[in-house]
Amino acid sequence: MIVTAKTYHVPVLLKESVDGLDIKSEGIYVDVTFGGGGHSREILSRLGEKGHLYSFDQDADAEQNIVNDDRFTFVRSNFRYLSNWMRYYGVEQIDGLLADLGVSSHHFDDETRGFSFRYDAPLDMRMNKRAGKTASDILNEYSEEALADVFYLYGELKNARRIAAAICAYRQQQQIKTTADLTKATERLIRTEKEKKDMARLYQALRIEVNHEMDALRDMLRSATNLLAKEGRLSVITYHSLEDRIVKNVMKIGNVEGKVEQDFFGRISSPFRLVSNKVITPTEDEQQTNPRSRSAKLRIAEKI
Repeated sequence: MIVTAKTYHVPVLLKESVDGLDIKSEGIYVDVTFGGGGHSREILSRLGEKGHLYSFDQDADAEQNIVNDDRFTFVRSNFRYLSNWMRYYGVEQIDGLLADLGVSSHHFDDETRGFSFRYDAPLDMRMNKRAGKTASDILNEYSEEALADVFYLYGELKNARRIAAAICAYRQQQQIKTTADLTKATERLIRTEKEKKDMARLYQALRIEVNHEMDALRDMLRSATNLLAKEGRLSVITYHSLEDRIVKNVMKIGNVEGKVEQDFFGRISSPFRLVSNKVITPTEDEQQTNPRSRSAKLRIAEKI
């Protein structure tokens, strides 16, 4: 499969998310979700000669989109290690961070990766193909209770326990190695009228577990909070309620756990102020031309 920046991923809310960074010509910025490089290229177009951009991606395929620019550094790593890498490069503070938390179009469209139930493919789902358990490993190794927790917590599936039980019964006869195997194991429990929605939730849950997405997001946001300079901006695009809740907690309350801390006068103690109290969503035109943007929400906050 030939991968280019255009086919890898069409950037969502491109102008709005980069506008939200309020870029300073000589600032230091981080794009923690490089992907096809669309957001990174837009950031670079607004930087001066002394500005710099660090972009993260753990997927080896993304390296084909690397930008040839002296002001650009590509970091082949999970964004949860943001602090470590900034320390490695001698960066003490950054002026802004952008995160597009959606899965790249490339991952859904690559038949070999197992991210989509549209294709019969090995159940891999790893963003980093070099390490960690695959979705198949999880389906064949986790206990029934552990699988039910994954489906309920990360897929918000009401019949999570029944789906977990069906998978455990199926794997006693044969291992679940492909998307077709998973479909066969769960077909009696997936409602025909909501098949696409329920399967999407099931695959979302597995993908989140495979890649430890929620833990990685929490780690990254903690690091970003510490690294951002005064008046530095945090611009984050979310796609489902789980990650959006974490981002909202950080921006409104100041921590990923959602624990409200107040000062002597009862004011919420947060290191951020919301740049806009209203969540920014794609225009109807963008939703028509880029269907993957339909569930996107952009939140922007400034370090105070």
